[in-house]
Amino acid sequence: MRQGGLLSPFPSERGRLASRSVRQPAADWEHRYRRTVITGDAVTTAVVVASIGNFFGARDAANWHEKWGILAFGTWLLVLGALAVGRAWSPAVLGQGAEEFRRLGRALFAATVVLALGGIALTSRNIKLWIFVAVPAIAIVAMTARYLLRLWLHRQRKEGRCLRPVLAAGSPDTVHDLIARTRKFPHLGWRVDGVCTPDGLAPDGDHVDGVPVIGQLADVAGRVRRDGYRVVAVTPDPHWSPHRLRRLAWNLEGSDAEMVVAPVLMEVAGPRLHIDAVLGIPLLRVSMPVFTGGRRVVKGVVDRLGAAVLLLLFSPLMLCVGLLVTATSRGGPFYSQRRVGKDGREFTILKFRTMVAGADRARAGLAQLNEGAGLLFKLRRDPRVTRVGAVLRRYSIDELPQLFNVLTGSMSLVGPRPPLPEESAAYGPDIRRRLLVKPGLTGLWQISGRSDLSWEEAVRLDLRYVEDWSLALDTVILWKTLRAVLYGQGAY
Repeated sequence: MRQGGLLSPFPSERGRLASRSVRQPAADWEHRYRRTVITGDAVTTAVVVASIGNFFGARDAANWHEKWGILAFGTWLLVLGALAVGRAWSPAVLGQGAEEFRRLGRALFAATVVLALGGIALTSRNIKLWIFVAVPAIAIVAMTARYLLRLWLHRQRKEGRCLRPVLAAGSPDTVHDLIARTRKFPHLGWRVDGVCTPDGLAPDGDHVDGVPVIGQLADVAGRVRRDGYRVVAVTPDPHWSPHRLRRLAWNLEGSDAEMVVAPVLMEVAGPRLHIDAVLGIPLLRVSMPVFTGGRRVVKGVVDRLGAAVLLLLFSPLMLCVGLLVTATSRGGPFYSQRRVGKDGREFTILKFRTMVAGADRARAGLAQLNEGAGLLFKLRRDPRVTRVGAVLRRYSIDELPQLFNVLTGSMSLVGPRPPLPEESAAYGPDIRRRLLVKPGLTGLWQISGRSDLSWEEAVRLDLRYVEDWSLALDTVILWKTLRAVLYGQGAY
């Protein structure tokens, strides 16, 4: 990455030194992190194949080198080659998003196919071991290692290190939104260090949210080459015509900067977005959201099987919790409540009771103390919650009986939050889109702060799930739910 230049057209000498001291390590950490990932993949793959080769080859010591040693070494080379060809080590995907793990999975699947074809061609009887044992073991170990590396990287980013310097180019309002999002989610690795606006000015002078305005939109390419920004984030502004965007992309060629353009569209992402060339014109095609079909059938099967397995695993805990709730406060162990599900159909939700008997009747007297956002009723220190109930709520143990709702089909493992009938009755046409899918035991709201979210943010997350649903997104949400539950974030 080219260095040099100034972060602002009028900084002090101290500012210049600070700018260079921050920017230079950005290239260093990226190279170091990539080398660490490659080394980790190579080492973990070698350990797995060597362990399998030694364990099974010990029974055939006379032919270990000829049969097991060659197969182990060949599998190691094949896996690393597949990772390289599949661009699983591309700096653009390392440390962020699900694409890193998708590429890792595709590369390992490709290695499995090549192994199978090689086994058929060589008529090897031992190849099944490497296909059905070695490669899955490599996948588990490699993905775990990458996840641990990502956790380390995210901790560094939250402390202000290992961030990519970003030049934001657009109207002050849209740049303001981008800066707010990068500060709210530092684990994504962006830090806006400079801003270019249409006239080189900002409403509050020469800064946008504390970030200096360093030029006009026409100056973007020159500033990138002079100051070494790693990302150019183009935000909406009438200045950005197709010709000017194309010219900017050409001018950035040869630099280390990645150009990112925010489309002026609804919040749609994931599998619904496609880029097609029609009559030589690149068009962003937004496909219809999927509410029926094969993937929904798969989701339903996974929901019921997952709920059954989780009920078996948690049955001892649920029995203990039920006895504890009954022994420490008057009333039964469960609390039932009417909620609204898919297509507006009501159902009865089950929870462990966390409040004193008659809590619903006492709600009217607490209405003036409501701390919930929008249509929600929430109190951080609700006097109706029992001591046992507070612990159950903090770690979401009170929601385990909802697995019965999932098993019977009224809920899903992942989906929007199930609303109360009075909440649903107050929904406008936009918010009612939450009811196009089954409500979930967990969802984007669960892993993003739960009760700490504003009403608008909670609705936005639910609508985003409805619009962008996929099996991969469900998998990511379920994985992140475990961490959210352990930390008790936003639970009260």
